[in-house]
Amino acid sequence: MEIKEAVKEKYGQAALRVHSGGGACCGPSAGTDCCDPITSNLYDRSQTGALPEEAVLASLGCGNPTALAQLNAGETVLDLGSGGGIDVLLSARRVGPTGKAYGLDMTDEMLALARENRRKAGSENVEFLKGEIENIPLPDNSVDVVISNCVINLSSDKDRVLQEAFRVLKPGGRFAVSDVVTRGEVPPKVRENMLLWVGCIAGALEDEQYRSKLARAGFEGIEIEATRVYNIEDARAFLRGQGVDVDAIAAAVDGKFMSAFIRAKKPAKAQCCEPGCCA
Repeated sequence: MEIKEAVKEKYGQAALRVHSGGGACCGPSAGTDCCDPITSNLYDRSQTGALPEEAVLASLGCGNPTALAQLNAGETVLDLGSGGGIDVLLSARRVGPTGKAYGLDMTDEMLALARENRRKAGSENVEFLKGEIENIPLPDNSVDVVISNCVINLSSDKDRVLQEAFRVLKPGGRFAVSDVVTRGEVPPKVRENMLLWVGCIAGALEDEQYRSKLARAGFEGIEIEATRVYNIEDARAFLRGQGVDVDAIAAAVDGKFMSAFIRAKKPAKAQCCEPGCCA
């Protein structure tokens, strides 16, 4: 099964679990605590208290980009891989009625859940779009801020994702995402395991790779700030039930995975692309 289809299947199942009254899960197990070291304690009650419960239950992220990103009234925000919509709904509050918050997701079940959460929240400045983060269905130079929450690491073509984010940002626009990144090399057995890829960690880039790819896409002012570093006990939770030698793999990944907040900026002035354009 291709990475994209595996992601779609697992996140579709997560949305259906929330619809049926259960919790979401970013890993292969059905329990609500299957990826707890990553997804727990990311939002405080002051943020989630007024949101639909289903939006909170469907949160599968590794951070809280809406708490760390600068969002101003009247701006347009795009959330890549918006899932149940929690970060879109929180962003919509921050940009206010004169702003706009888009969510982009490729999974029909998650889109249905997100649109129902929008209705329950009464957020009129929110729109959920169907599409892939490698091919964003918005025009060039159309958004002020791109956010994402533990989704870019799931893509098998991260260069394309970052190029697309750069394309849709206005000059001077901001890239502000939470993602899982690594410090140093990750064991091949982890990268080869499809369920672990869908379970948040195996598709993670090394921090310096992330910087390099952002720079190649055209971004400047790149910063990577660790928000949570995962230890060996967290690794055991990631690997539980995978049919692998947990002790051997867990020891190899101890302290190498971290959630991080990644900031970058599209230059305010585009470089010349034609003779005389800067005259």
